[in-house]
Amino acid sequence: MSLRLRLACLAAVIAVFGYFAIANFVPQETRRASPWLPDQGLRLGLDLQGGIHWVIGVDLAAAEQRELEFQRDLLKRHLDEEKAPVEAVEVREGALHLVGASPAALEVARDWADSDAFRPDAADPAGFALSEQWKQEVRERAMSQVLEVLRRRIEDPIQGIPDSVVTRQGNDRVLVQIPGGQIDRTRARELLRVTGFLEFKIVRDTAASEELLRAKYPDGLPPGTRIALSRDKETDRVVEAYLVPDQASLTGDYLSDARVSFDQRQRPEVSFTFNAQGGEIFQAVTGENVGQRLAIILDEHVHSAPTIQSRISMRGVITGRFTMQEAADLSVVLRAGSLSVPVVIEEERTVGPALGKDSIDRGVRASILGFALVAAFTMGYYRLSGGYASLALLASLLLLIGIMSLFEATLTLPGIAGVVLTLGMAVDGNVIIFERIREELRAGKQPRAAVATGFNKALWTILDANITTLLTALVLFEYGTGPIKGFAVTLSIGIVTSVFEALTLTRALFAIYPGDRAVQSLSI
Repeated sequence: MSLRLRLACLAAVIAVFGYFAIANFVPQETRRASPWLPDQGLRLGLDLQGGIHWVIGVDLAAAEQRELEFQRDLLKRHLDEEKAPVEAVEVREGALHLVGASPAALEVARDWADSDAFRPDAADPAGFALSEQWKQEVRERAMSQVLEVLRRRIEDPIQGIPDSVVTRQGNDRVLVQIPGGQIDRTRARELLRVTGFLEFKIVRDTAASEELLRAKYPDGLPPGTRIALSRDKETDRVVEAYLVPDQASLTGDYLSDARVSFDQRQRPEVSFTFNAQGGEIFQAVTGENVGQRLAIILDEHVHSAPTIQSRISMRGVITGRFTMQEAADLSVVLRAGSLSVPVVIEEERTVGPALGKDSIDRGVRASILGFALVAAFTMGYYRLSGGYASLALLASLLLLIGIMSLFEATLTLPGIAGVVLTLGMAVDGNVIIFERIREELRAGKQPRAAVATGFNKALWTILDANITTLLTALVLFEYGTGPIKGFAVTLSIGIVTSVFEALTLTRALFAIYPGDRAVQSLSI
């Protein structure tokens, strides 16, 4: 490639990314109104634009209770299969207790409980408590599920909140940070409040209120049933009461997708799709109960109870006089899955934008000062060659900010620190090259040959040093969260741009002068 074409390509690359970099300093309203400027650029993290900071407590005791209830059902089924029935298996005080168990039934239960999950209850020969090891595994599973569900809800690609941070804090807490202006606080709290436990149950009886429904059964509700209520959203008044089974015919665990749709009158609703296994179950349930009503229950509240007109396989609809935002939020909750245990906001802070603006101003000043000091040192020590390094360093800074703007990366306060650090690191490659050139000049080579040899010999040293740093940055990005990840992004891009400027831009400047000229010395 000719020198002129190579210089034109480099100038074009710098101009394009410089365009995206400089656009960040134009007010967003002006950018959106202009057909020539990009609508989006660098995103700002919570520490730079303010927002919501939550510390959420997770009720891990509820996770242990649900594990005991699950194990209770397994033990009861095992005793029935072994022909060793008992009056009941109860969950009391963190343990399973057999009521009315014969010695044979106790022996069967002991054999069943002989595992890592249970240990004999010292206070009750017919009791079995969860082992500490199993309790810890239950807690870890619950925390992992809560983290995954909250991340999927808050960072949902369709209705979620970009640039948010959801990470674990301690043994039973989750840290959530939502940048300011991204979401209304009330809506954000609603995403956390709704656990998202979806059930489908066949309706056995209905009445206008719970009292009227109970009056139909003076001797008590039929075994294995309970009452679910449908309430008016504005007045919280009971609209209808439903008698439904305790056990759901199908749960939201089988959902594969949920989206906002509209009925024939253009009212918002939530359409859902089951996976293959859920579709088979739903088809069997609806096929056996044509003409019956199917209650769609989310977090103990009946959203709708349509009559089954025919066998349904994979798809269904939840109606309930939703607003557009309520339907969108419900679809997010259903896509993300249900929270296995209750969560509560233990700490809430609102971070104002004033502190972030001050951090940005200080970061810009630090970057300018850092660049000025590096440029002064390089030009003072390497003279004209130092000026080449300073120009290449400025181009590298434009490339760094331009690439981050093009991909709408998030800039955090540690990210600004990464920019300043990159300025200092970027000149390292030039220092290595210049010292190699000096060595070649001292060995008696002509300036043109010394420049070529210096760049060639410095190549692998520069690549080796920067690749090892890049690997560290990638590890920080993979395993870090929030500000650490922002620092890793800035550092990674900065490493790439600094290597580019050292090996390409600086060499291009040397190709301009001295270039092919027969000079007797270099200003280095």
